[in-house]
Amino acid sequence: MSKVGVIGAGKWGTALAFALSEKCEVYITSRTPRDMKNFVSLEEILKLEYLVIAIPAQQVSSWLREHFIYNNHKILVAAKGIEASSGKFLNEIYEDYVPSKNIAFLSGPSFAAEVMKSLPTALVINSTNEDLSAEFACFFPSFIKTYTSTDIAGAEVAGAYKNVIAIAAGICEGLALGKNAAASLISRGLVEMQRFGKVYGAKEESFIGLSGAGDLFLTASSTMSRNFRVGLGIAAGKSKEQIVEELGEVAEGIGTTYALNSIATEKGLYLPIAKEVYLMLEGLDPHVSLRNFLSN
Repeated sequence: MSKVGVIGAGKWGTALAFALSEKCEVYITSRTPRDMKNFVSLEEILKLEYLVIAIPAQQVSSWLREHFIYNNHKILVAAKGIEASSGKFLNEIYEDYVPSKNIAFLSGPSFAAEVMKSLPTALVINSTNEDLSAEFACFFPSFIKTYTSTDIAGAEVAGAYKNVIAIAAGICEGLALGKNAAASLISRGLVEMQRFGKVYGAKEESFIGLSGAGDLFLTASSTMSRNFRVGLGIAAGKSKEQIVEELGEVAEGIGTTYALNSIATEKGLYLPIAKEVYLMLEGLDPHVSLRNFLSN
């Protein structure tokens, strides 16, 4: 039985530790000690060959710099997002610490709460090393169907961007604009994601699969999504600071929105939904933003 270390004991890290424990001997750690099975120190985790890292995008750069020492680990990254301060995708952040042949990225529609109930789920393991993807795929339990892909750029763009569209969808729901508007928003969001992805060399087919449309449809349609709930808060007239405090969890879409705005400004890209979400996070009245969006 393979030993796997999970770094990050939030909801998603805990859910993955639970899922992987069906076939593997799993250990977990986080910066805050937890009273949970097989919780060990980071030093113990880093002795293992296989690591699953579920550290949020806005925190992972500093964590790698301060705590990580590479020792031929095989790593599955289980977070999604773009670093707001640099505009870097997760694969760009990790490449300074881990060779590409030893790293994979997890994508696809997956609420932690449903994984914890062993409900059917399908995920994609993305890596330039197909053998590594196959290795990690073997670790997943019977209730999770895994696919593999070499399109890291597609997985990274889709996984990050869908959170921004989910915020917009939450705003749409909070303003009671109806299902017609929601369907239009999500479909336009998918096109916007795909157009952005082309800039980074992503494959078009990734955006109509699990990593793209699958994850987007899930995240942009349910209050189980933290980013969707951010949108509900914006629609209710709350500031982003108030929303984050009430949420009590990381909503990657906020940092990603700021990163996309910087990238769009730098590269001259047309990202209308992401732009309006950014303006609303900065305090623009959602009703004014709606009028702006409909006029574009």
